[in-house]
Amino acid sequence: MAASPVAVRCPTCGQELRAVLAAGPPTQWFPCPRCHAAVPVVVPRDPPPLFSWEVLPGLYPLLPAPRPPRWRIRRVVAVALAVITVVTAGFGGLLAFYGFSAAAPTSFVVDGEVRVVTPLNTTAPGTGAVVVLVDDNNHSHRVVVGSTGEFTFSSIPAGGIVLNITRAGYASVTIDSFVSSVYDAGSTGFVVVLPPGNGVAAVNDYTQFTDLESFLASVGGGAVVLGLVALVAGFATVATVRADRPALGVVGGGAGLLSPVAIHFLALDTVFPVVFFSLAGVSAVGAFVVALRAVELAQTGPAVPPDLP
Repeated sequence: MAASPVAVRCPTCGQELRAVLAAGPPTQWFPCPRCHAAVPVVVPRDPPPLFSWEVLPGLYPLLPAPRPPRWRIRRVVAVALAVITVVTAGFGGLLAFYGFSAAAPTSFVVDGEVRVVTPLNTTAPGTGAVVVLVDDNNHSHRVVVGSTGEFTFSSIPAGGIVLNITRAGYASVTIDSFVSSVYDAGSTGFVVVLPPGNGVAAVNDYTQFTDLESFLASVGGGAVVLGLVALVAGFATVATVRADRPALGVVGGGAGLLSPVAIHFLALDTVFPVVFFSLAGVSAVGAFVVALRAVELAQTGPAVPPDLP
């Protein structure tokens, strides 16, 4: 069937509009020029006249004016996008605060206990063991374990720390960790057991960050990403409030949908689990917006030409 103009009335605001119907699909959607709501139009299957009131005009009473619905999808989408904006902006600011706090100069205490495996398969204090700590500034600190097997390092700067524990006749153990004012992967209470033998018994890696610089880079990257998500979602919120544009809703919802993915790839999901799981909720809201706006975008027909009679 060739394209033909039809006159319809918007069920939301009652505005009359003309739309050019294509051959398919059977139901097409057109934006109202007044309220921008999507108006459904069913493609006629038979040539006119289709109904008796087209043949005998005035035979039937006029229908009452349509009433606007109690709620609109547009408002729901705007609220959801506003939630994405506020939450991502808040957590982006929180990550920026964490970055500044971690970069502040401070010192920490690293301590633990060394034990050795005896011939009776029990453990005893590792008296005489040597513990070497290399801090984030590549400075070495050396302690010889006493009769209690305990060791302590003080005035250790923030960043990555490497502990190497050795004793004659026993295999060595290496521990990689990280310490800062906002994230402590493990700095106190280490219990190291040295088995008999030579070589390296174990290398225990407690963190994915080798130094303070890499940690600050990840935190700063997370703050920037969440700031961009908030900016995109905020723009989509304003555009949705001013005019119903499903394409911008898809973009804003998609930004919220991908926000926890960025935090995961920056290795911050285990560092700040509260932030990650909160952003997982934001991702669910973003998925809702994307699905809703994508369906509306697929069902919306072409814009009405301004010179259509």
